[in-house]
Amino acid sequence: MPIPDFQTLMRPLLEEHVDGNKHLNRDLVERLAGRFGLTEVERREMLPSGRAKLFDNRVGWAKSHLTQAGLLDSPKRGLSIITNRGRQVLSNHAERVDLGVLNNFEDYREFRARKKPVDEEPSDSEVIKDGQTPEERLENAYLLARQQIEADLLRQIMDNPPDLLERVVVDLIVGMGYGGSRKDAGEALGRSGDEGIDGVIKEDPLGLDIIYLQAKRWEGPVGRPEIQKFAGALQGQRAKKGIFITTSSFTSDAMDYVVKIETKIILIDGPRLTKLMFDHGIGVATTSNYEVKTIDSDYFAQI
Repeated sequence: MPIPDFQTLMRPLLEEHVDGNKHLNRDLVERLAGRFGLTEVERREMLPSGRAKLFDNRVGWAKSHLTQAGLLDSPKRGLSIITNRGRQVLSNHAERVDLGVLNNFEDYREFRARKKPVDEEPSDSEVIKDGQTPEERLENAYLLARQQIEADLLRQIMDNPPDLLERVVVDLIVGMGYGGSRKDAGEALGRSGDEGIDGVIKEDPLGLDIIYLQAKRWEGPVGRPEIQKFAGALQGQRAKKGIFITTSSFTSDAMDYVVKIETKIILIDGPRLTKLMFDHGIGVATTSNYEVKTIDSDYFAQI
């Protein structure tokens, strides 16, 4: 089944507290995962940023809202216990507990009003409809913006003269820590012109090992014959490692081929190229930085 959204988790989370005992967060997460029959793959699914597990994050948000509404109490970090209000809500709402239910309580409405101006806050109907936590909304918006920028980067490479790809590859290699200086990498990559870029670069600043690289600005997929030619060139150079970059994609035969041969060849297609450019700041500029902060429970525990 799909991973439940944080509002769907609210009533089951309350139900896990009906024994009146204090419960550890990690135990609640495990019990809820079993209750919803989540697979190991679903349990390991991460937020777009990769900073936290999606299900764990949703349980955390459900608990946070229930606590703000006074249905749960947190006497100590990592622990929670049900309140009388929480028991009453379970009795009155046998099917579902969500933001609409929590909004019946004045202290919860005051909490929502403090979070941000009304014109910036998604309406309850919007939140109920998509089921995303605020953190998921932020991360998904970032992911969408990133995907658009990466698509624009590839379009820029294709719309500009072929030598732009050479400059991109040189900057990327140096940015990733290969090739020594930019001057060294540029000289190495400009030695020959086999309908693109190819040459020998340093794997480390001292040149203890080398990598043979080729890049092609293609429209159609690169097939196995091209990769076989590249593998032959590596053998001719007595090179053990190679990187083949294309602005398009690779056929399944090409990808299967590099897995079977002894020589280590890394295939980088257009989408992966632009992802690496984004990650290493090649062709992009930072316009804004946003910090996502959470409450430091240790700070308040010392008071």
